[in-house]
Amino acid sequence: MQEDAHTLTLPASPLDELCINTIRFLAVDAVQQARSGHPGMPLGDAAMAYTLWDRFLKFNPQDPKWPDRDRFVLSAGHGSMLLYALLHLYGFDLSLEEIKQFRQWGSRTPGHPEYGHTPGVEATTGPLGQGIANAVGLAMAEASLAARFNRPGFAVVQHYTYVIASDGDLMEGVSAEAASLAGHLKLGRLIVLWSDNLISIEGSTDITFTEDVLGRFAAYGWQVQRVADGNDLSQVAAALSAARAETGRPSFIAVRTHIGYGSPHKQDTAAAHGEPLGEGEVALTKERLGWPPEPSFLIPPQALEHCRQALERGRTRQQAWENTFQAYAKQFPELAQEFKTLMAGELPPGWDGAIPAFSPDQGPMATRSASGKVLNAIAPRLPQLMGGSADLAPSNKTIINTSQAFQAGRYEGRNIHFGVREHAMGAILNGLAYHGGFIPYGGTFLIFSDYMRPPIRLASMGHLHVIYIFTHDSLGVGEDGPTHQPVEQLLCLRAIPHLLVMRPADANETAVAWRLAVSRPDGPVALILTRQNLPILNLEKFPQIPGGVTRGAYVLAEAPAGSPLDLIMAATGSEVHLALEAREVLLKEGVGVRVVSLPCWELFQAQPEAYQQEVFPAATPLLALEAGLSLGWRPYIPQACPNLEVIGVDRFGASAPGKVLLQEYGFNLENVCQRARDLLQRCSG
Repeated sequence: MQEDAHTLTLPASPLDELCINTIRFLAVDAVQQARSGHPGMPLGDAAMAYTLWDRFLKFNPQDPKWPDRDRFVLSAGHGSMLLYALLHLYGFDLSLEEIKQFRQWGSRTPGHPEYGHTPGVEATTGPLGQGIANAVGLAMAEASLAARFNRPGFAVVQHYTYVIASDGDLMEGVSAEAASLAGHLKLGRLIVLWSDNLISIEGSTDITFTEDVLGRFAAYGWQVQRVADGNDLSQVAAALSAARAETGRPSFIAVRTHIGYGSPHKQDTAAAHGEPLGEGEVALTKERLGWPPEPSFLIPPQALEHCRQALERGRTRQQAWENTFQAYAKQFPELAQEFKTLMAGELPPGWDGAIPAFSPDQGPMATRSASGKVLNAIAPRLPQLMGGSADLAPSNKTIINTSQAFQAGRYEGRNIHFGVREHAMGAILNGLAYHGGFIPYGGTFLIFSDYMRPPIRLASMGHLHVIYIFTHDSLGVGEDGPTHQPVEQLLCLRAIPHLLVMRPADANETAVAWRLAVSRPDGPVALILTRQNLPILNLEKFPQIPGGVTRGAYVLAEAPAGSPLDLIMAATGSEVHLALEAREVLLKEGVGVRVVSLPCWELFQAQPEAYQQEVFPAATPLLALEAGLSLGWRPYIPQACPNLEVIGVDRFGASAPGKVLLQEYGFNLENVCQRARDLLQRCSG
């Protein structure tokens, strides 16, 4: 069905030029009215984008979520008005009034495209390079679903992923990581158009960017082409046709464009990049390109009529696909139902029935090991789970044992080998989530979450269902030394809005954390897991664990009945066990101690204030234990507790065995008990 695109290589007609200029000047007028934005790229890339959208792209504006649509990613998100103009003209639910409200409060046309905010936007782009890497994830998703669900005569998954990228996208390292992996995987339905305009914000790209870009992508294993004139629709169309004909490699097309095209004084200059042209220059540009100076936001009826033909074209294509899918469902009913369930983002009934309950006689067990056991228990019931590790799968325990690797020619595999490419891994996971049909997960050491922060932030912003498996979570890493020992990473992750950061205390808390991560459809979850073995908490002794973890914090061990509550010890992860040990010592000294396990600060903050105060009574001294920065603890306590003391790690680690480090940094029974005594003495005095 994709290959029925109409009049693929016809040269530009006067009507084509009218449509292209409509795109250009909708963008220019919106930027000028907002007095903010990037007019240069829409002016330079409109012809290339029009060729793609009008002659190749498969979509239905009335159903932006049609599963087999082509995906279009504007990686150069600063050119957002190019995308918004296309969306409006081609009939998406984006009104002209929204175009006029570009970059204004409450509008659907923000400064950079945002997934879930504007109909037809497939990915949140802005930080350069992310969009290209997202597109690799989108293409991997298409390849995976096609391998799993297509059958002879029934190509129910057969679409392309297209990207328009800028020089800046190609300078960022994340795009190089992702492109390398895409070439290795031979993702033949991924096509990148590079707007090669030779300009960046600081001036000509020859001050920083003189490499052989086509040679680089050819070395990655991509088909490469060059288009000499981005305003020549026939050249662009011929290159796109050749790219679509290449099924064994992703395609990279360098298209020579002119930033600020048509502007007498700003074309091919940095001045066209990040600021409005100015009213005088707008008038001169319109004059040069034969466009009426008034009114602003002009849409000639002929242009709108032509572009809106996409509505009927989209309905026809989607109906043909739905007819094919209905026939497919009759012949392969179980596959069809599974496909619909995946694309709807639904979880199959009973998916969590196989989550294990761990007993103390199975321990001690590192929470990374428990995580691997949970993953393999639920994976057979959750075909949407797909992921892997940045070359650390044996350590991260991220392999699905019942599946093979996702590789070229074996796209049905669910284990992704990302290589040592943490940044690309994060962005590719986002691409899988953007596509739909997947709950992607990715693993690495917690320290290397630093390399992934940009895509984690974007996943949180986009409410994407992504799971991060971060192991080796503290000084307990040991001999690898301070470069590999996380200190500030927990606080940095907790600072990202809408990200759930879960640091479970044992195997059973880990199992609950996985249940929460899978069942949370509207945002990412980071699982923070140990390398070292930990005791397993007995569910018979602590039946409150499952319910308590879901609330973020809970009373794990209470002060003895009839005893006053003298002290609360709150801890996360491995330090919970140290708190329990210290409690036993202090109880013998007549101190009434409550131990609170706090696996997820964000979930606890969302609880009713009455529950928060029940767990942490304001007047009770509180000793917190966490092998990370102490800086973040006070804001997460529900009231301004004047009696808060934190045993944390406020300097970098050292190279020594993990047990030695924890001892030397104060995470030992003697120090915890003494700090508790000192806190009580200070509070009583």
